[in-house]
Amino acid sequence: MGYLSQASICGTVCAMAAPASEAASPVPTDIVEIEKCLTRVAYLAGRARQHEYLMTLAGLSLDRAAVTILRRLDETEPMRPGVLAGLLAVEASHVTRQVQRLERGGYVVRAADPHDRRAQRIELTDAGRAAVERIREASRVGMCMALADWSDEDLHRLAGLFHRLVDDFITRAEIPADLGPTA
Repeated sequence: MGYLSQASICGTVCAMAAPASEAASPVPTDIVEIEKCLTRVAYLAGRARQHEYLMTLAGLSLDRAAVTILRRLDETEPMRPGVLAGLLAVEASHVTRQVQRLERGGYVVRAADPHDRRAQRIELTDAGRAAVERIREASRVGMCMALADWSDEDLHRLAGLFHRLVDDFITRAEIPADLGPTA
């Protein structure tokens, strides 16, 4: 399988964005297969049963939305609830409810925004950081089990390609946070 050229990708993107009346170039087979695989991976990783197993391994009882918020906060600096909602492409009220639960559980705290004292930012507590590490460790156990038969070379190549995929999605395909979940 060869790599798609930049021109091929641009042609495909332009064709996809073109009005329906114009003839569109077919999407390359590799892109179709990648989309199918990513859809399956997202489904497998997001199943309720998988989440329950992950929480059992981590020794926690958090719902999927709470885990998503904790993981996102662990990857960034403290942020306002509205900004977090935009990054997660969910309604602000959803984040507010989850943050209240996480706050009661001792995983996050609200602190005054140093740039605007009227606003608050959400940040992880030590317990929140410890919970994220337990979740990540449990997730790594599952990865090790799934990829046990892969060579070190294949794992290294896959990691590099995943980093590249994520970077390219962020650069070229991610919906801007300020457009919100309905845009």
